Amino acid sequence: MNTCIRFLAISLLAAVAFAQSDEIVPNENLVAEGIPKIPASLAESVGRYSEFRTATFANWSPTKREMLVETRFGDTSQVHQVKFPGGARTQLTFFPDRVGNAIYQPVTGDSFIFLKDIGGGEFFQIYRYDLGNGNITLLTDGKSRNTDPRWSYQGDRIAFGSTKRDGNDIDVWVVHANDAASARMVAQLEGGGWEVSDWSPDGKQLLVVNGISAAESYVWLVDVDSGKKELLTPKTGSDTVAYNEARFGKDGKGVYFTSDQDSEFERLAYLDLATRKTTVLTPKLQWDVDEFDLSKDGRWIAFEANEDGISVLHIFDVKAGKEVAAPKLPVGVLYNIQWRPNSREIAFSLSTASQPYDAYSADVTSGKVERWTFSETGGLDTSGFSQPQLIHWNSWDQRAISAFLYKPPTKFAGKHPVIIDIHGGPEGQVRPDFLGRDNYYINELGIAMIYPNVRGSTGYGKSFQKLDNGFLREGSYKDIHSLLDWIQTQPDLDASRVMVTGGSYGGFMTLAVATNYNDRIRCSVDIVGPSNLVTFLEHTSGYRKDLRRVEYGDERDPKMREFLEQIAPYNKAKNITKPLFVVAGQNDPRVPASESQQMVQIVRQNGTPVWWLLGKDEGHGFGKKKNRDFEFYATVTFIKQYLLN
Repeated sequence: MNTCIRFLAISLLAAVAFAQSDEIVPNENLVAEGIPKIPASLAESVGRYSEFRTATFANWSPTKREMLVETRFGDTSQVHQVKFPGGARTQLTFFPDRVGNAIYQPVTGDSFIFLKDIGGGEFFQIYRYDLGNGNITLLTDGKSRNTDPRWSYQGDRIAFGSTKRDGNDIDVWVVHANDAASARMVAQLEGGGWEVSDWSPDGKQLLVVNGISAAESYVWLVDVDSGKKELLTPKTGSDTVAYNEARFGKDGKGVYFTSDQDSEFERLAYLDLATRKTTVLTPKLQWDVDEFDLSKDGRWIAFEANEDGISVLHIFDVKAGKEVAAPKLPVGVLYNIQWRPNSREIAFSLSTASQPYDAYSADVTSGKVERWTFSETGGLDTSGFSQPQLIHWNSWDQRAISAFLYKPPTKFAGKHPVIIDIHGGPEGQVRPDFLGRDNYYINELGIAMIYPNVRGSTGYGKSFQKLDNGFLREGSYKDIHSLLDWIQTQPDLDASRVMVTGGSYGGFMTLAVATNYNDRIRCSVDIVGPSNLVTFLEHTSGYRKDLRRVEYGDERDPKMREFLEQIAPYNKAKNITKPLFVVAGQNDPRVPASESQQMVQIVRQNGTPVWWLLGKDEGHGFGKKKNRDFEFYATVTFIKQYLLN
């Protein structure tokens, strides 16, 4: 069935469902409380904004000029194969839960591996898909959390991280691709921040990165046979250093990685294994190198630099030791750069303000850029969608804070209502890619959207990233308070009609703003956010606890616990008198649904209108389209009732 027919079939099914009732009813996996009846006519008016699709590049075939992409035609994202630029997306996996991390067998390309969980629980399992007969084989135990699978360059084994031993610590495991029973633990490790990064060319060693926090990580060399491990990047000073994206050179004599050693930003570097000397390859670049890939012949490195949120592609000539001209790309955000085995062509996913993520390729010799997928946009002409404006304001300590501002079309006269949407992480960063459903608020409701990068965000140097750690937490709240002051000075923004929202840590920030600056906002929408960092740290999954304690503080320390309880939105809930909408996933391993439930219960004691939406088959955010659609309809209803009236 081609794309157009599938889209029409899905739309007709939806139309039939709504035709049977004059209201939109939540499906059997949703618990909705306090949400009023939503007329079926709303789905008709917002429907096209719920039909945006993305197609992200996953992996090149090692033998043909074709690729795997991940896209959604039904309810969840699945693996598809595309055989040429603009070609049909042929669906290969068909699961009720989303599938990701598809990687071809690197020699013959006769199979690929992928990750899948159940109900958003993030206890991922590794599967092997046989392209010859379509058979799917489970390679892991079906119970533990398994991450970052890496094929050996010989294509016979897969290394990965797993919590199989105790449910919390991530150990390094290896399994033969055609024999699930061969899985064995290579190295027993402590902590939940370990990630297998690469195999050595000879298949005898692994590079493993140990993440302590977003600001501190180390690269280890692990012998596959003995499990012996050696630290390649020891701590040499008082400051923390982040080492990421570790890859062996083609000859196995050195290691490439990104590092912010002696720098505010992560730069591309090379470590000679014989001398242990590290050479910075991008000393003049004053932005983070987010990711890179080494060509199969070892001659070229393609890397993406995050320049004030915008992705800039760079090509580094390893032999000459300098950058060369890179293909010209549209202004936007790209990720998952990967060389094709011919060592002259790269692929990646790219999004702009007017285009969802799609798969692209670029020939670094000719400069030719080709688009492999053309994702649907619900029949809307997105070329006129609002373009981001980079804004800055001075916060409470005179530090400059930035955000991306999207303004409504000129047909909306007068002062615009405002939605402040705060990113998660907290070590995340808002970047100017496609806004998806948020475009409805801008284009159809005349709302200005502001996406701030408050202190603690990545992309602006490691000092900025650490400014909200531990006892500094409230500084980021004050950044939003200063943003509210800035909004008051703008002649086309309505400071009396402001809503704050965010997901994950952005949800925590939403609750913090709602409890500290209740009189400055009209309403708020909290999506899978903690309400008390003490109870959050006590109940988040075991493999995450230590990583999160570095960021938020250790709740086991009496002074820190007292501070975290003092600033907890849950303990200030009496301050919330403005309407609140809370969304959570029952299977969330990161922020337990109890964090949301306790906030809903205590705010209701104020007599404040509280809407509650729980996805019983969801985790950290809604992943299934039918659930996302209802969440969208409910949010639009909430905004119309409380922000616009």
